[in-house]
Amino acid sequence: MTDAQPDRQPDAQPDRQPDPAGWADRAAAAERAVLMRSVRRLWGIPGTALGVNSCPPTLVHRLFLGWNYWWQAHLLDCLLDAEIRDPQAGRRRLIDRLIRGIRARNLGRWSNRYYDDMAWLALAFERTDRRVGSDHGAAISRLTAEIVAAWSDALGGGIPWRRGDDFKNTPANGPAAILLARTGHLDRAIATVDWIDLALRDPETGLIWDGLRPGVVEKVIYPYCQGVVLGAELEVTARARRPRDRIHRLVAAVDRHLAADGVLTGDAGGDSGLFTGILARYLALVAADVAGAEPADTTTRAVARRCRARSSRPVRRRSSPPRTFGSSTAPAPRAGCPTRRRACAPSPVGRGRSLPPAGAERSS
Repeated sequence: MTDAQPDRQPDAQPDRQPDPAGWADRAAAAERAVLMRSVRRLWGIPGTALGVNSCPPTLVHRLFLGWNYWWQAHLLDCLLDAEIRDPQAGRRRLIDRLIRGIRARNLGRWSNRYYDDMAWLALAFERTDRRVGSDHGAAISRLTAEIVAAWSDALGGGIPWRRGDDFKNTPANGPAAILLARTGHLDRAIATVDWIDLALRDPETGLIWDGLRPGVVEKVIYPYCQGVVLGAELEVTARARRPRDRIHRLVAAVDRHLAADGVLTGDAGGDSGLFTGILARYLALVAADVAGAEPADTTTRAVARRCRARSSRPVRRRSSPPRTFGSSTAPAPRAGCPTRRRACAPSPVGRGRSLPPAGAERSS
C-alpha cells in the first residue's frame, strides 16, 4: 500500500516480496552510508539525532550552527522508508531521536517561518504515525493549522512561501496540498491544486513554474515543483474521484523536458539533489497508485516507472564508497565524450530568477 491511497491502516509488518533486481540491498547500502557519514547527536544531548548538512562537514555544520529544517523532514521520511522495508527496533529508536533532535534544534518549537518546511515536517509525522503507529497528532494539528490560516485570495489563492512574504510558490503550495488532503481539508487541497494549475502551469511545456508575486511570474522550472504537484494531484484524485488528465499531462512533460533517455536530470548543487529526489519519490507513487486501465493510465504508469528505475542506476554508479550520492542523476560521460548540457535546475525552458550558487542552501 502506498501514500496516495486514502484509507490505509499502519503496516505492522510489510510483506516481503522477491527482489531480483536488488533494490532493497541498494537502499540498505545507501541508508548505512547516510547514517555513518551524516547523522550525529545534537550538541551532545542524549536521546537526540540530526542530519549534518555537508560531508565532510564544515565547522558550522558539525556544530549544527547551520542546519536545514526541511532536510530533516526528508531524512525522517527516508528512515521510515527503511523501517517499512526492514523493520528494526534500533531504527525505531533512531526515528524517535531524530524527532527530538528536530524540536530541540528548533528551540522547542515545531513551526518556523517557512510554510514549505512546516508542510514537509507535518507530512513526515503523518506518514510515520500512519505506518508505524506513533502519535504526533498534536504537532500535525499545529502545523496544519498554520498552513490553513496562511491561505489568502491575493493573486488568486494559495499560501505564501514564508510569513510576511507576498511570493506564492509551488514549493510551498504543493506539499501543503498533500498535507491538507491527508488531514481532512480536501476542499482546500482541491482549491490549491486548481490554483496551481491555473496560475503556474506553463501552457507551452505543461511543466509547473516556480511561483508568482504581484506583477511577476517566476518561470524557472525546478524538478521539485513537478514532484509535489504530482503528489498533490494523486491525493486529490484518489479522494475526490477527479479525472487523472493533469497527472497524465505532467508525467509526459517531465519525460519530455526533464529527462534524458528516461533519466531525470538536475545537478546545480545545494538543494538540487533533494529536488530531483522529491520528483523521483512522487513518480514512484504515480507508478504504483495511478488507477485505471485506459491507455493514458497505462502509459503514465510505464513512463513514471521507467524514469524512476533508469534514474537510480546512474546515481548508484556515480556514488563513492560508502554509498553516498551527489546531486546529479545523469550518467557520467565516457572518456573523450563532451558532457551533455543538463535539462533542468534550472531548465533551459525556465525563464526568471536564477538559482543560488552551487552548494548554497537555506538555513532555517
